[in-house]
Formats: sequence, C-alpha cells, structure tokens
Amino acid sequence: MAEFEFDGDKAKESFQKIVKNIRLIVVVVVVLAAVISTFFQVGAEEVGVVTRMGAYNRTLESGLNFKIPFVESVTKVPVERQQKQEFGFRTTSAGIQSTFTKRGAEGESLMLTGDLNLADVEWVVQYRIDNPYNFLFKVRDPENTLRDISESGMRQIVGDRTVNEVLTVGRAEIAGKLKVLIQEISNDYELGIRVEQVVLQDVTPPEPVRGAFNAVNEAQQEKETLINQAKSEYNKVIPKARGQAEETIQKAEGYATERVNNSQGEVARFNELYTEYIKAPGVTKTRLYLETMQEVVPKLGEKIITDEKGGNVLPLLNMATQSGKAVNQ
Repeated sequence: MAEFEFDGDKAKESFQKIVKNIRLIVVVVVVLAAVISTFFQVGAEEVGVVTRMGAYNRTLESGLNFKIPFVESVTKVPVERQQKQEFGFRTTSAGIQSTFTKRGAEGESLMLTGDLNLADVEWVVQYRIDNPYNFLFKVRDPENTLRDISESGMRQIVGDRTVNEVLTVGRAEIAGKLKVLIQEISNDYELGIRVEQVVLQDVTPPEPVRGAFNAVNEAQQEKETLINQAKSEYNKVIPKARGQAEETIQKAEGYATERVNNSQGEVARFNELYTEYIKAPGVTKTRLYLETMQEVVPKLGEKIITDEKGGNVLPLLNMATQSGKAVNQ
C-alpha cells in the first residue's frame, strides 16, 4: 500500500490562488456592472426620472445619459405616448379588425340613470403624463386612481340624466363633461396626467331589457315620423290658405276703394250740375234732357216717337231699321 504524503504548504498556496482569482473575478464583474449601469438610453418619447438613495434628484431628457452606479436609479416615464384606459370592455387584439371582450368588465359599465333606468355605457379615456414627478411620487398608484376617478365621474354624470339622453342626444355632452371632471380631480390629486379625450364607444340598454327598449325606441321614432309628416302637410296647406285669404282681403279692399272713389266722383259731378242748375234751372234742365235722350234714343231700335196728339213725328229723329239703314222722319 502506497503512502500518501500531505503537503500543507502547497495546499495553502493553491487555496490562496483560488481566492485571489475569485476576488479578481468579483472585481471585474463589479466594474463591468458599474460601467454598464452608469450609462443608459432614454427613448424619444420618454424622460428619465433619477432618484438618489430613493429621493428624487433630477429629470433627464431623451438620449444617452449617465448616473452614479449603485447609488442612483432611473425610472423611464413615457410622457409623449398617448395612453388609454378602457371601461366596460377590453381589447383582446388590436389591428384593422380589433376584437373586444366584456369578460371581467361588466360591473364597471352598468349604470343607473336619473330616471331610474339602467344603461350599459362603454367608454375610453385617452391621456398623457405631463408631470413625471407628480405621476411617480404624489400618488401611490396613479393609473388605478385615474380609473376610479373616471368610473366615479361617469356614474355621477349619467345619474343626472334620463336614459334617453344617455342613449341618444346627450352622448357628446356627457363625454365633454366627463373629460373636464376627470381633469379637475386629477389636478386636485396631483396625478401629473393630462386628459386628452373621452370617447363613448357604445351606450346600450342592458341585455335582458334590450328588446323591449328597442321596441319603445321604434314606437318613438314612428311617432316622430308621423309628427313630421303632419307638420309637413300643415306647412303646405296653412300658408296657401293664408295667401288666398290675403288675396281675397286685398281684392275686397280694392273693390271698396273703387266704389268709394266712383261714389265720390259721382257726388262731385252732381254737385257741379246742381251748382249750374241753380244759376239757370231751365237751361240746365233742357241740356240734361237732351243729353239723356241722346243716350237713350239710339238704344230704342225700331221705335217711332210722336208727340202727345200723335199728329206729327218728332223731327230730326234718326231711327235704325233691321237692314242697318237710317230713316229720317
């Protein structure tokens, strides 16, 4: 059996070499980690918020930047990226034909209106981070806080309106008011968020009553159609009748004016004759007689006029015959 001789000095020397190599490797790793962590890239749509020992230090713009390794840390905040929160639905795949699901989001979209009806309201809040410091340090969870603010604001606004307003004409007003309300509360909480748009995706009655509600809507639409048709007929008939009435009135007024003017002319003529008659009654009487006979006699036709005794025919009396020839008697 061979004897094994342990050399303690050689073992000790080998152990020291191993420790030295490990220390060298650790130093190299630490140096590489320090170099790597010193330099970092901030994206074009981001800013870098640097904290030193957990306290805010500075904000860095996009590009290549550096920090003190192991002492400072950086959080990248997408300030130029438009972000969104969906309520009442979730996008499962985005693209030309996006797909959505309501699974897990039914409760946040079902709301009670001011007239005690239910409405299923789906909407989207689009926002940007405009103050990275407030976004990171003022509120523990700003995104969930924004969700709570949005849902609470929508319930408040919908609760002040009837179900018809929510489903039809009031949609744009609701979106505008919700945007203002979210922004005001976000400013009060110092969320560091700017709300850019609120979009109502879909507003419908709840599924169990949707059929009945659609039937009511169809009846209301039919009612509006009949009212519009009646107004159309009214606008055709009434203006025409008013025009005819106005025309009749104008004709009557014209006829009355004509009669009054003629009467006034006749009165003036009579007054002139009467004035002349007073001056010379006999001459005026004779003239009137002759003028009247001049008008009457040509209309007598085949008539012969004699004096009271019937002895002689009135001289110079032109009588018309059937042949149209004049006979002097």
